Amino acid sequence: MVRRATREDLDAIASIQASSHEASQWEPSSYLEHDCTVAIAEGTVAAFLVSRETLPSEREILNLAVDPAWRRRGVARKLLEAELSRPKTQWFLEVRESNAVARQFYESLGFRPIGRRENYYRSLGEGSPEGAIVMRFFS
Repeated sequence: MVRRATREDLDAIASIQASSHEASQWEPSSYLEHDCTVAIAEGTVAAFLVSRETLPSEREILNLAVDPAWRRRGVARKLLEAELSRPKTQWFLEVRESNAVARQFYESLGFRPIGRRENYYRSLGEGSPEGAIVMRFFS
């Protein structure tokens, strides 16, 4: 089941984010200022997706993360398909250059690379900042 996130979901969202180092690491409470949805599996929050409207016909996916126990089980796909079912619009997102699994996942749903942002993400470890691949959804 996919539903709108509430304050009661913030602890679970924070936990999922903390275990998803490749995801953006923002203050979870800020997600409620945008469109934040959660996927519920077996009565628990298994994943979350945050998006926002940037223009009347354009949306940006800000973050998508899945609890490690629920990865590769279709949870992220359900969240993203729910997002893409909104009225006709354009969607954009950025993904870490090194995150080949996420890039392949987004491409399987119709996103295509359209650009690159240098030093967009903070380093996952001791290294230097990492570039992002900008992707756009093509239905």
